[in-house]
Amino acid sequence: MAVDPRVVKRVAELRKDLAYHNHQYYVLDAPVISDEAYDSMLRELRALEARHPELVTPDSPTQRTGSSPAAAFAEVVHGAPMLSLANAFNHDELRAWYERTRKLLQGRDFAMTCELKIDGLAVSLLYRDGLYVQGATRGDGLRGEEVTNNLRTVRSIPLRMLGKPPSLIEVRGEVYLSLKAFQQINEQRAAEGHPLFANPRNCAAGSVRLLDPSVTASRPLDIFVYGVGSVEGAALPSTQWELLAWLRERGFRTNPHTRLCNAITDAKDYYHKWLEAREPLGYETDGAVIKANDLSLWDDLGVVGREPRWAIAYKWPARQAVTRLLDIGINIGRTGSLNPYAILEPVSVGGVTVKQATLHNEDDIRRKDLRIGDWVVVERAGEVIPQVVAPLTERRTGSERAFTMPALCPVCGGTVVRDPDEAMSRCINVSCRARIFQALKHFASVMDIEGLGAQWCAQLLEARLVADVADLYGVTKEQLLGMERMGDVLATKIVNNIAASKDRSMPRLLFALGIFHVGAEIAELLASHFPTMVKLTSASEEDLMQVPGIGPEIARSVASFFRDEANRKLVERLRQASVRMEADEAAAQGGLPFIGKDFCFTGAMASLLRSQAEEAVKALGGTTLSSVTRKTQFLVVGAEPGENKVAQARKFGTRQLTEDEFVTMLREAQRAVGQPR
Repeated sequence: MAVDPRVVKRVAELRKDLAYHNHQYYVLDAPVISDEAYDSMLRELRALEARHPELVTPDSPTQRTGSSPAAAFAEVVHGAPMLSLANAFNHDELRAWYERTRKLLQGRDFAMTCELKIDGLAVSLLYRDGLYVQGATRGDGLRGEEVTNNLRTVRSIPLRMLGKPPSLIEVRGEVYLSLKAFQQINEQRAAEGHPLFANPRNCAAGSVRLLDPSVTASRPLDIFVYGVGSVEGAALPSTQWELLAWLRERGFRTNPHTRLCNAITDAKDYYHKWLEAREPLGYETDGAVIKANDLSLWDDLGVVGREPRWAIAYKWPARQAVTRLLDIGINIGRTGSLNPYAILEPVSVGGVTVKQATLHNEDDIRRKDLRIGDWVVVERAGEVIPQVVAPLTERRTGSERAFTMPALCPVCGGTVVRDPDEAMSRCINVSCRARIFQALKHFASVMDIEGLGAQWCAQLLEARLVADVADLYGVTKEQLLGMERMGDVLATKIVNNIAASKDRSMPRLLFALGIFHVGAEIAELLASHFPTMVKLTSASEEDLMQVPGIGPEIARSVASFFRDEANRKLVERLRQASVRMEADEAAAQGGLPFIGKDFCFTGAMASLLRSQAEEAVKALGGTTLSSVTRKTQFLVVGAEPGENKVAQARKFGTRQLTEDEFVTMLREAQRAVGQPR
């Protein structure tokens, strides 16, 4: 039976009015009706939708309350990497960043936007034709977790953009909790006998990653957006300052305390103003973010690793406390490094109880003249691991003891050596149980072997069921059931997940192997240029340095790893266990046609989504870039392309392809290697 048109009209009116008042209250902080009036309209809409469920839409205000709990979070590949910022901790470091940037711009001065650095959880919001369709955490910067329903409960996130939206846009922001909301949550948890959250950031991050969105909805999370990852079907403003205004016009909440600065002295003034004035804000910040205002400069300046050259985080001074250094312990890393750490008399630093702190390395301990038994200054800067700053030498009694790095590994008794070119001492015993334990934990985490946590890795070693990561693929359910507190359900889960990990991508495997200097991004670069493990293991340092983004230090580390006979045997045993060793099935058949080719996309395409196009390029061995640089070989130009990318392509002589030209190139390459089209 058709719904009464009057009901349809009323539902539309209520949604429009509620969206307007939601924006006024949560984004503009300027409500025009009472809470009672708002609640009355919301109750009416819920009642109408309950009687006519066919009228429910994803952008309805009633859909913010949370859906059914999820079994797990799916993985999301970001359209463009979510980068990390380099830090400055004083004026000299800020000035050095500015001068480095000017030098890269041939001595030109540049304007900057200064924004408060919100201490929360970075997220990505995807909108298709103006409708919110996906939310994701930052994750490792390349891949995050899909938390769409959880972020839908955040009322300052618009479910539908205002004005004329792009066909596709990824908006980025920081989800956080106000100090008042954090206090209320902890008071409630204390009354219910639950453990308290350490700080607002941890509470916000934990709330976003709950499997039950209804619990997320019960916590008053908020957001400030600060940028755009990728866009199709629209041209964005040419400056960061104008982009923030553009986002506000489309219903997003941006921080009101942003300033446009024309000189580095203005940026310093901004920092000092908010260093003194930040306490009454009602939410936590950990510094100021300073960005080149002209967005076209971002492509010129580029990125080093995962840190953009066009921005820097100028951090507030660290929070400090004084406590006693009770002892210095040693952790063994997966590469055999002996990592000293401070064992402290517990002390509260910035609302967090600190019992241990990093000491970096032996040279750091000697440079600071730290002695066991010292009274020391401990600090936390933002969310970094606490560190010992300095001893209070005036409080020494003479009973303090100097620290010496052990000559033998404290775990296995193996020889400890130190390369003159390195800061770390290392246990050279490849069979050291501590090294293997760390390697197992890392491997299980990167290869997504869910259920195989630290305690089970330790028990597998204790029971001598594994001696390295390759042994995991021979572990049986019966062996697992023989371990203390292991049940049938978990044992089945672990065995199944170990089997499933055999088909993880080659970049995942490279990262999981724990090669020094090889993280997720470097692994992607290596696999895109050496699409089989055979080719990578035989690559020389010179071959490796031909890969954009791979410098001599990384090349030396990778080549050294694969020259080691024990490592080569480990890779071969993984191959015999049927762990995937190719970036693509076609890679083993003589290479892929797009190896060494870099593609960038702009504008909307009619025949396929950008994500589909990028995956197709990667499957053929190519690399996709979020911006046009001097090394970009192809810019694929769709409808309503971004002016900046087209201008950069002209500047660098990048070949521009129409959608038809790209699709033809793609189909020919797929046909050549027998890939499905």
